[in-house]
Amino acid sequence: MPPAPKKSQKQAVGRSRGGFSCKIHMTVDGLGNPLRFRLSAGQAHDMTQAESLVEGFNFERVIADRGYAAQSFVDGLLEKGMEVVIPPHPRAKEEREYDKWWYRERHLVECFINKLKHFRRVFSRYEKLDTSYLGFLHFVGALIWLR
Repeated sequence: MPPAPKKSQKQAVGRSRGGFSCKIHMTVDGLGNPLRFRLSAGQAHDMTQAESLVEGFNFERVIADRGYAAQSFVDGLLEKGMEVVIPPHPRAKEEREYDKWWYRERHLVECFINKLKHFRRVFSRYEKLDTSYLGFLHFVGALIWLR
């Protein structure tokens, strides 16, 4: 069977405030090394990728930003015995406590994003299809692991 034409393949590009864009969701370990990448369109909410980012991992704690603060996701992590370090949404009905000291460690993700931006092909996104772009993200992740 011949491969599907490029127009029917996923591109993970969507419209956001700044124009066409793509979101890179990632999981990093306690040292800031990449574990998993996911792509979504620019206008898609972060919660669409939350379950797939932690699936199969047995973390002691999960540190994430407010984009992943949905109560159903937090409850699922608590059922698995993980400590949840996610600040509640400002409009949340119930204020949830979180460890502010551990939340400071979220900078590891931001530092990794900065390392990704040193690779011109990643921040410019020359690849049209999401599979090609995701493959290059994995390649760059491996290079960062080897440093």
